[in-house]
Amino acid sequence: MYIVIAIVAFGVLVAVHELGHFLAAKLLGVKVNEFALGMGPKIISKQKGETAYSLRALPIGGFCAMEGEDGDSELTDPRAFCNKKIPSRFLILIAGSFMNFLVGFLIVLILFSGRSYYAQPVLTGFMDGFPFEGETGLMEGDRIVSIDGHHVGTVEEVTLYLARGNGETADVVVRRDGRRVKLDDLPLKLREYETEDGVELKYGLYFKTVESSFGELIRQTWNNSIYFVKMVRMGLSDLLTGAARIKDLSGPVGIVSMINEVGQSSPTRSAALWSVAYLIAFIAVNLSVMNMLPIPALDGGRIFVMLVTWVIEKIIRRKLNPKVEGYIHGAGLVLLLALMAYVMFNDIVKLF
Repeated sequence: MYIVIAIVAFGVLVAVHELGHFLAAKLLGVKVNEFALGMGPKIISKQKGETAYSLRALPIGGFCAMEGEDGDSELTDPRAFCNKKIPSRFLILIAGSFMNFLVGFLIVLILFSGRSYYAQPVLTGFMDGFPFEGETGLMEGDRIVSIDGHHVGTVEEVTLYLARGNGETADVVVRRDGRRVKLDDLPLKLREYETEDGVELKYGLYFKTVESSFGELIRQTWNNSIYFVKMVRMGLSDLLTGAARIKDLSGPVGIVSMINEVGQSSPTRSAALWSVAYLIAFIAVNLSVMNMLPIPALDGGRIFVMLVTWVIEKIIRRKLNPKVEGYIHGAGLVLLLALMAYVMFNDIVKLF
């Protein structure tokens, strides 16, 4: 069941992304030649008006093919994408990622709406034996603002940033009595504390909980969605620094496998559905961020090249051939598909 949910969810996220481009293009008067789910050969195709709607064989993406998107339209066509003003093109390109982020936000909103209380990164106490309590350390009522330069919006981020540090000390900024207090090299690390379940490794912190309200629901949902963005950013940072490898990336096969594993390992059916939905929300935000990377063929790459082209045209005082941009994104698409194939191969190997 979870495999089916994962496949459907992945297809919906791709569809929503392309729908964002499609709706923005239609709204701003750009001609859309084809709206497709999947890549490769067509399975089903139906022409309605000026747009062909199709389902393709490979469930690894989709596209919204706009007239003049890759410089393949006559410059005199006023409805060509390449002839629209930069603000219009920018809105069309960012619409897909916006829709993915919105879906992730709404899923978290629905999941969190069932809670009767929420935790905040405000300290209400410490476990017995916590050694750094007082004016030179942490105090009850402190609102944790940042850890090692990372802004903290949720309780989960406290554990994440402490775990990603050197494991011994952390630079912590708190808000105390209306003022910011910086605590450098605070020796916050995992220690053994006595709990109801026995001795466990903890950071020794207790956090404030507040009753549910609409305002708090929106605040928690927003902070959690931004937490997803931060996790994606840290993953990309790990790739650039070598802390993670290309082999650690997951594509559609790996994502489906991950969702299935989360569902199967949950203690109850309701817990499984909650965890799967939460993971899908993270994946939605992940897609939103990844598509904004300045890489040719991705939406972020198109925005980057568009802005660079605009600057060049302002300098040389003439319009560049839009086909040049098409060639850049075509080459980027080939490399992107090669990467996706490599990642998919690794995902399949991991299954066995």
